[in-house]
Amino acid sequence: MGFSEGNVSAAGLQNGTNVLAVEVHQFDSDNPDLSFDLGLAGWLEVADAGLVRGPYLQTATPTNLVVCWRTDLAVGGRVRYGTNPADLNLVAESLALATNHEVRLDGLTPSTRFFYSVEAPPLVLAGGAECSFITPPPVGVPKPTRVWVLGDSGTANANAQAVRDAYEQFAGTSPTDLWLMLGDNAYGSGFDHEYQRAVFEMYPTTLRQVPLWPTLGNHDWYAVQYVGHIPYLNIFRLPAQGEAGGVASGTELYYSFDYAHIHFVCLDSMSSSREPTGPMLEWLRNDLGQTTQDWIIAFWHHPPYSRGSHNSDAEGELIDMRANALPILEEFGADLVLCGHSHSYERSYLLHGHYGSSQTLAPGHILDSGDGREDGDGAYLKPAGGLGAGQGTVYTVAGSSGQTSGGSLNHPAMFISLNRLGSLVLDIVSNRLEAAFLQSDGVVADHFTLRKGAFTNGPAPAMTILRAGQGTAVVAWPTSQLPYAMQSTPDVTVTDAWHPATNVPWQVGGTNFIRLDTTGSNQFLRLRRQQP
Repeated sequence: MGFSEGNVSAAGLQNGTNVLAVEVHQFDSDNPDLSFDLGLAGWLEVADAGLVRGPYLQTATPTNLVVCWRTDLAVGGRVRYGTNPADLNLVAESLALATNHEVRLDGLTPSTRFFYSVEAPPLVLAGGAECSFITPPPVGVPKPTRVWVLGDSGTANANAQAVRDAYEQFAGTSPTDLWLMLGDNAYGSGFDHEYQRAVFEMYPTTLRQVPLWPTLGNHDWYAVQYVGHIPYLNIFRLPAQGEAGGVASGTELYYSFDYAHIHFVCLDSMSSSREPTGPMLEWLRNDLGQTTQDWIIAFWHHPPYSRGSHNSDAEGELIDMRANALPILEEFGADLVLCGHSHSYERSYLLHGHYGSSQTLAPGHILDSGDGREDGDGAYLKPAGGLGAGQGTVYTVAGSSGQTSGGSLNHPAMFISLNRLGSLVLDIVSNRLEAAFLQSDGVVADHFTLRKGAFTNGPAPAMTILRAGQGTAVVAWPTSQLPYAMQSTPDVTVTDAWHPATNVPWQVGGTNFIRLDTTGSNQFLRLRRQQP
């Protein structure tokens, strides 16, 4: 016994409700095997497909990048790309029928502008001058880098528009290399339709041209209580497997990536464990211990220091991140931490070691009490390399890209606190990082500079014996811009008895290591600065 199929012409259908009538005849009224099952399938031509989201760029590396977009019909996806807008000679595709599309472009050349178009073959959905991007430079190679930072921008209103427009006018024709969202990217609960309005309809051009790196805020998480999942994780494609540099985290909730000579770390202060021995902070320690980049910038939603619309002395997520994440970040020399949540702009002094409530802030926690401005008290200075560990971090709250909500704005760790709409602009050139808080009216209301190098009054590297016994010892010391070499002698009273260690050191992250033979006579060790 089989099933019968038939076609119904769409010409016989009308808008609204249609009635389908079917007759079933049984040859023998006493036969009990009569069965009936009706299915109706319909389809539209590809020519009817429309683009409803994107395209937008994700997980950019020097040699590959992911292009995402959404269509209103389930169709195949294709991206044509190349360095000549008139000849998109490379093709990547995923022809499985879908409405949410993601296609990875491989074989890219670092520091190169590519043009692209997205298709529902053979229909072109987007292309032209707006669809282009510049690939990152090779990892570790310094390049002038601009980063646009938005916090709590998800209001989808005139405030967010004003902040966006002020940045576009400020930037002019200067390219933006990457942009960060610090959470609460889509109010009120991070539903997919709220992301559509707050992100995809608010920043369509930037999304097509500049890779976006977001973090999860509390308002982005709330949707899970209603729909059973976090739409944020369905929307973004983030490097859980270390594919953009750094150590694999195994989750898109927190991750790291490299751009030029900068190591970025995104943490999840909302939904992941914030315990010191939890997976996220164990991963953080491992990740920071592996990086050799000159700059470390971390970002997440809940700020460790704030007296804006949220009080870091009173709220669990803020307290946890301050007490548990900051010691790890500072141990490995993090330079800048970016957060949102409080709908204000707050910027700290150069700090180290303040992990308690605001009442416990001591003068020793402020390493530089100046304004950090080259046209004022001078830039904040840090040693380059592993010597920068424990030498200070600047903390910013930049959560006013969609609204301002007041607060006492008097946290003692902060140099400046403003109840103003705006975004943060970072410009990193070699060993200099310039940050500017750009208000929605186009005024730069704060700026500061971090400079890294070899300073005569800076710390000298110190040796640590990590392991000794069984005939060998392992000695470690931090990397530095001024190179140091290990020397040894059996007798410190003989001036010319010092000689270079025979074994070759190796480097992991910001630390040098050397293995020494301990089977002979006792040896004294020292680090000697090498001449250029």
